[in-house]
Amino acid sequence: MAGVTISGAPANAADPAGPAPGAGDLVHDIDRILSDPRLTTAQAGVVVRSARTGEDLYMREPGKLFIPASNTKLVTSAAAVETLGLDYRFTTSVLSTAKPGRTIEGDIVLKGTGDPTMLASDYDALAAQVARSGVKEVRGRLVADDTWFDDVRLGADWTWDDEPYYYAGQISALTASPDTDYDAGSVIVSVDPGSAPGRPAKVTTTPPTDYLKIVNRAVTGTTTDAGITRDHGTNTVVVTGTVADRYEDWISVWGPTLYAAGLFRKSLAEHGVRVLGPTVRGAAPTGASLLAGRESMPLSRLLVPFLKLSNNMHAEILTKAMGRKVSNQGTWAAGLAVTSAFAQNNGISTVRLRDGSGLSRIDGLTPAGLASLLVNLRDKPWFPTWYEALPVAGRRGRFVGGTLSSRMAGTPAAGNVHAKTGSLTGVSALSGYVSSADGEPLVFSIISNGYLSPSVKDLEDKIVVRLAQFTRSAPVDGAPAPQVSPPINGDKECSWLKPARC
Repeated sequence: MAGVTISGAPANAADPAGPAPGAGDLVHDIDRILSDPRLTTAQAGVVVRSARTGEDLYMREPGKLFIPASNTKLVTSAAAVETLGLDYRFTTSVLSTAKPGRTIEGDIVLKGTGDPTMLASDYDALAAQVARSGVKEVRGRLVADDTWFDDVRLGADWTWDDEPYYYAGQISALTASPDTDYDAGSVIVSVDPGSAPGRPAKVTTTPPTDYLKIVNRAVTGTTTDAGITRDHGTNTVVVTGTVADRYEDWISVWGPTLYAAGLFRKSLAEHGVRVLGPTVRGAAPTGASLLAGRESMPLSRLLVPFLKLSNNMHAEILTKAMGRKVSNQGTWAAGLAVTSAFAQNNGISTVRLRDGSGLSRIDGLTPAGLASLLVNLRDKPWFPTWYEALPVAGRRGRFVGGTLSSRMAGTPAAGNVHAKTGSLTGVSALSGYVSSADGEPLVFSIISNGYLSPSVKDLEDKIVVRLAQFTRSAPVDGAPAPQVSPPINGDKECSWLKPARC
């Protein structure tokens, strides 16, 4: 294409027009940013493309396969909207296997389809519906039906040390979230000082649940240095250290299906509905009668917490939901086949996906492929809704700026850049949209792998700020590389630092 430059090399010799106006200075400045010694032993791929003309204004390692981290969610979210539609809603139902009445001479079934927005209060509302229908006693069991998805709970390549934490929660068609970040399959564990120094700390959970066994080894102290984790393969949560002020963490549960069913059973009892039998997992029989139901918010609204906060569980639930819709299989394999086909049909010729969130280090995308996808998505009828759900640079608020809230503030990129972040140890990515100083729409993809420094996100920010300054009419006259402050949280997404707020 006209104006193509790879890592500062001269324009394609076959192009007599040479670089686009102003592109030479842009290439020089981006090359200077990427010469940072933190990248000496790393690999960095960068593509900058005009969404208006299609020309590539900068390319470095455009076709190399990189670990994309949460940039994977760009593909997953777009595929989900295309496949499921913006109006898609998850449903949760309460069914009776026998004739409904004051006494049900059979089982009551709680059936889910993956709704990540179900809170304890929503299970309580379902229980209230059951009570209002006149049911007082269930002679049978409470059956938790999670068969809409398979029973593979964790991604194949997820690391064991991530498993206790909310960002690697188990995936089930029947789950619950502790708050309106909608971290499905997790509980907030809070630790407060006790009655006096040296006395045991106080531990509570949100929502209140007896599904977890709390081992409290924390004591009241003059400083807060506490730790909360869950023993692998169990629901034993161990709290250690000292606490002077409230400390809390978001901990995933082992087996979210029965966790959700426990919340529902507790609410049934509080509304005067006794279930005599045990709680078990199983499938609702054909012909069961509907007692109560709930629909989630539409996907158009779910995109906001999903993308703004880079919610891994939303990505995986939507992946399985796509598989269920297209091939009637709520599995990772079926869902990823849908996502991969969508990617290849929308500009990504090379793609390797092992999950929907990017938590896997086996995922692979190219900067050129992501840039092509970003350009092609602009023609989708649902693009405006999806675009607005992306994090916005330098705009405060978890559901506005999201993971970019603290980045590029006070620069030409603030309020201008809509982009998806990505972070794993040694992996950083930023891909999205920016308008140049002339108002020209540009797309960019910046991915770094294998760096040893704490963070390279300030380099991403410098590149994107420079893109916001790009002009074809008058090149920036000897402008130095843009100066931006390093992200305040280093390599961590601000939304990860719960309970901190972006």
